[in-house]
Amino acid sequence: MRMKEMHPLCCMPIEAFAGGNGDGSPPNVPTHPPIANAGAVAGVLHKWTNYSKGWRSRWFLLHNGVLSYSKSRRSDYLIATGVRTIGDASLSRTSSVNDRRKNRHSAGIVHLKISSFRESRSDDRRFYIFTATKTLHLRTNSKKDRIAWIEALASTRNLFSPRPLDENLSAVPNDLSLSTERLKKKLLEEGVSQSLVSECEQIMLSEFAEIQGQLRVFCEERSTLLDTLRQLEVLKHPFSSSECEKYTVFSTTESSDEIDKQEVEEVSDEEISFFDTHESFHELTISDDSMTVESHMNVLAESAEQLNNKEDSFREPLPLDVERRTKLPDPLEKEKSVSLWSMIKDNVGKDLTRVCLPVYFNEPISSLQKCCEDMEYSYLLDKAYEYGKVGDSLQRILNVAAFAVSGYASSEGRHCKPFNPLLGETYEADFPDKGIRFFSEKVSHHPTIIACHCEGKGWKFWGDSNLRTKFWGRSIQLDPVGVLTLEFDDGEIFQWSKVTTSIYNLILGKLYCDHHGTMHIRGNRQFSSRLRFKEQSILDRNPHQVDGFIEDASGKKVASIYGKWDDCLHYACIDGAGKECRTSNDSSLLWRLNSPPVNVTRYNLTSFAITLNEITPGLQEKLPPTDSRFRPDQRHLENGEYEKANLEKQRLERRQRMSRKLQECGWKPRWFQKESENGPYRYVGGYWESREDKRWDGCQDIFGEFNEDAAVS
Repeated sequence: MRMKEMHPLCCMPIEAFAGGNGDGSPPNVPTHPPIANAGAVAGVLHKWTNYSKGWRSRWFLLHNGVLSYSKSRRSDYLIATGVRTIGDASLSRTSSVNDRRKNRHSAGIVHLKISSFRESRSDDRRFYIFTATKTLHLRTNSKKDRIAWIEALASTRNLFSPRPLDENLSAVPNDLSLSTERLKKKLLEEGVSQSLVSECEQIMLSEFAEIQGQLRVFCEERSTLLDTLRQLEVLKHPFSSSECEKYTVFSTTESSDEIDKQEVEEVSDEEISFFDTHESFHELTISDDSMTVESHMNVLAESAEQLNNKEDSFREPLPLDVERRTKLPDPLEKEKSVSLWSMIKDNVGKDLTRVCLPVYFNEPISSLQKCCEDMEYSYLLDKAYEYGKVGDSLQRILNVAAFAVSGYASSEGRHCKPFNPLLGETYEADFPDKGIRFFSEKVSHHPTIIACHCEGKGWKFWGDSNLRTKFWGRSIQLDPVGVLTLEFDDGEIFQWSKVTTSIYNLILGKLYCDHHGTMHIRGNRQFSSRLRFKEQSILDRNPHQVDGFIEDASGKKVASIYGKWDDCLHYACIDGAGKECRTSNDSSLLWRLNSPPVNVTRYNLTSFAITLNEITPGLQEKLPPTDSRFRPDQRHLENGEYEKANLEKQRLERRQRMSRKLQECGWKPRWFQKESENGPYRYVGGYWESREDKRWDGCQDIFGEFNEDAAVS
């Protein structure tokens, strides 16, 4: 017989509390003394269970600092206790006694005193509750209901937080500001020259920025200390004094998946029945295989130490909605050997985007998805945003420059060509773990232009690119045409263009690619950057080098950047005499390449790129028919069905030849439009809203069968 388990840090499956009331009223949960149903609310929430069951309706009750949930509730309890309901209570109706018995074992609780919660950035009806070992994924029926639940959780969390601890460590403001106007006026009145006043002002602002940065680090350390002490305090006193004598040890709780396995009776959308949450609580049973309080304290101490890591402090823990794949499907057919030279020898000097190549020279992603690969290191933009908030503009531009270089890291060893999208083809990528939502669309066929838009934590990134490709006998040259724009929420904007990419040794020797040229990152405020990608020579033993400088508005160099675009980047500050002040590599590190995937493919895709063409559970019904994941030749190539992939590629290329006629007949992109006649394409909005409503009016099935006469007319 399986023993039940309990842990106060987790969503705990409870059979019952000893000494339960037995009359349908809430049991005596040992948190704080009852405060007359302070902040007590209840309602129906949809809880993510697992991939087979998906979202399931549960009855949630927030009472005395504890959030409990189960499959059942009783309406007369709400009337007797006066608990406020959130949402449409008419969904619930009384079920039979047998239904109650079936649902008695399906319950869980969360102590808000040692938990945290956050709204979803991609769905205005979803939010998450985090404990030390578990994350609850919850969804309301409307945006209004989510706001009500978040307000109730925040109010209850504040009410039941350990206030004496907060009072002992008073809050320190981290939003200090400094004005030099009075000092400048006084110095000028005393006859000090304007140049000396400006120099003194820069010194003061620099010193103040350093102090402000130290203050921010202090506040972060203080916040981490508070959270750790709160959890340790609860671990030392998990129950009331009377029950501490009875329960001296406890073990890890069951996961929510294990709780869901007990739910044998499924609840359909048409027949939703709820009763009082606490009717499902029975006598608490403790597992013999348990952990001591001291062992949990050690685990928490280790976690607190990890939180002090400098880089991780910028990466807010976000829940993973799905578990993404780590390898491509095993190929179903044996690949044929085809000579690249035999295919392109007759196309010297031509634009290769218009040359029809067999599918063997493609990789199983499209150019739309290739654009999304630039967002693999989006955490650098998150760091840049945080640095800018505390007034450290130099660190902001350094991290922006590192992000601009990191986009080339995935190109090392990638010798295959991505699929050329069809006109109107789109691609979306929603990564809650990264905090980003990316969207791209092919907006023009001749010239081939791809537009993209991405939103992150405090920033937006967009741009369009027209890739001009030429073959010169022994090499292929790719010249990007277009401007990339990054805008932070505080109004600071950076713009840059990509450098030239060349692929060498097409006929003889080992195939390799190189990036070369100058990248100028222009800012609208204090700093800009100029980076030089060194072109690799035949005898170069240290290839892929990148170096450059950060300049202020007057053109003065304040920092240098050096490293490799396929490895890492470092920086060094430059003093007033123009001398670099290099420190240890660890303290000056800006960016480092992620580890390669365990399951290496012949395409040399990164771990991030392997996930881009995946259709995760529940995603297919949300996507428009124009999404790259539905492209049949690309899907067949990923599965290793090379013959089918070639046939589909030829069929779609016949359709692609009609794109120019469609464009001449007035075709317009669905989600982007030009700012002006010669301006860039900008995202007009509406995609994610249509995705939420699953309405794709005007989105044609571009990968289906094609009627040439109908298309032209």
